[in-house]
Amino acid sequence: MPADYSERLNEMPEGWLQAMGVTITLATADEVRAELTVGPQHLQGYGIVHGGVHCGLIESLASIGAALYALPRKQSVVGLENNTSFIRAVRAGSQLHAVSTPVTRGRKTQVWEAKVLDQDERVVATGRVRLLCLEQEEALAGEQVRGPLHPSAG
Repeated sequence: MPADYSERLNEMPEGWLQAMGVTITLATADEVRAELTVGPQHLQGYGIVHGGVHCGLIESLASIGAALYALPRKQSVVGLENNTSFIRAVRAGSQLHAVSTPVTRGRKTQVWEAKVLDQDERVVATGRVRLLCLEQEEALAGEQVRGPLHPSAG
């Protein structure tokens, strides 16, 4: 059974997931799951979940899974592309859960897909994220890659 890093991720004191109230329920190199109760901070002007919340959730889960696959190979990952489709409107008080799994995992890129579902198991958003795999010494925009899951992170 693959190692589950959900507890470690949920203990992180800051970041987008924490700010949005997302709880990671499973985090392995083969699948990442999360849940979220929709509150006022997630809504846009019409009273429905802002599309950026769906995009952020999908990208976060894909990035976590891709990183967990890349780290043993002494790599880190960064997102290159996020294509998210909004299927159904969601309002405050709704319970959402999401799951992301790999489509392909190559030496230099990975592609993960995800879906966000409501409490009635209806799909509310789907997405696909393409990620670049960076070697430990590779710089991105002139800086070394660091993050909470990267071996060189303090």
